[in-house]
Amino acid sequence: MPVSLGMPAVPPRPLAVRRRSRQLDVGGVKVGGTAPVSVQSMTTTPTTDIGATLQQIAELTASGCDIVRVAVPSQDDADALPVIARKSTIPVIADIHFQPKYVFAAIDAGCAAVRVNPGNIRQFDDKVKEIAKAASDAGTPIRIGVNAGSLDKRLLAKHGKATPEALVESALWECSLFEEHGFRDLKISVKHNDPVVMVNAYRLLAEQCDYPLHLGVTEAGPAFQGTIKSAVAFGALLAEGIGDTIRVSLSAPPAEEVKVGIAILESLGLRQRGLEIVSCPSCGRAQVDVYTLADQVTAGLEGLDVPMRVAVMGCVVNGPGEAREADLGVASGNGKGQIFVKGEVIKTVPEALIVETLVEEAGRLAEEMRAAGVPSGEPTISWA
Repeated sequence: MPVSLGMPAVPPRPLAVRRRSRQLDVGGVKVGGTAPVSVQSMTTTPTTDIGATLQQIAELTASGCDIVRVAVPSQDDADALPVIARKSTIPVIADIHFQPKYVFAAIDAGCAAVRVNPGNIRQFDDKVKEIAKAASDAGTPIRIGVNAGSLDKRLLAKHGKATPEALVESALWECSLFEEHGFRDLKISVKHNDPVVMVNAYRLLAEQCDYPLHLGVTEAGPAFQGTIKSAVAFGALLAEGIGDTIRVSLSAPPAEEVKVGIAILESLGLRQRGLEIVSCPSCGRAQVDVYTLADQVTAGLEGLDVPMRVAVMGCVVNGPGEAREADLGVASGNGKGQIFVKGEVIKTVPEALIVETLVEEAGRLAEEMRAAGVPSGEPTISWA
């Protein structure tokens, strides 16, 4: 018998028609076109430490990361790329600054793509013909990654600072050099630490090319501040149909970047939701510690791999209604909680048993959902 879900069976309609772009194949992950918006992160380990880097990539994969970037600031890092690219559980992008020779090393190493920063690679423009040929021969896409903090000095002099126009001009100029040699397997980013400048830059860029766009607020900050800045900027652009892959840049462990990125996509209906906790903000009506209860339920359900909405409510005003609309829920008060499953009260338990009961019922529901063929929270949503 099919399992009725509290989560919507059909994802919400996108807020805007998605911008049509070229599509790239980044190590088996499609980027652009109608492909789902992918989530990226970057390792923080020294790339020369192959074991530690591969371990962190495995952790990122487990967190839901689709593509990972590794830094290549030295020849020793470049020498580590063949093993990392071969053994990584997800596609590896080599991040290149300063030395164009590392671009060729990354391509030869079998990296899924290469990110270059034209603003700080010496004599980069002179090497475009050679890079284009090597990348074309290997089928390796290239990301033109323009950053406000490393903008070409000529453009800084022209525009006075890293304006949206300066960032876009830099990116499109470099793309034009590749286009002269028939190479168009390009992806572009124009990152800035100010979400307003960043959003305006991507809007300008989206109007002037059909390349897939990698969204990022560079140096977004510590976890809380960076999450807010990234969510605001990505939300604005993705809601307009702009953006094909994202990286949340936090001063925090890389897996946290991935969690935030996935949550942003889920909130916009661009990725199948997994676990969703609906909990009240608490008020003077609450008769239980809602904050602690919600945290304990979230911790108890960590790792749940099916789309499930769980409501944790603290009073009788909105509690029963929210709990009834969820897959699983509790309406708490007077030292006890009514447990709802699929809209029906199945039992009333003491406050001390609420978390334990919800975790047990969630496990049972998850097994029923899997048996019924309910998909896990994989990135299967795309825009027409």
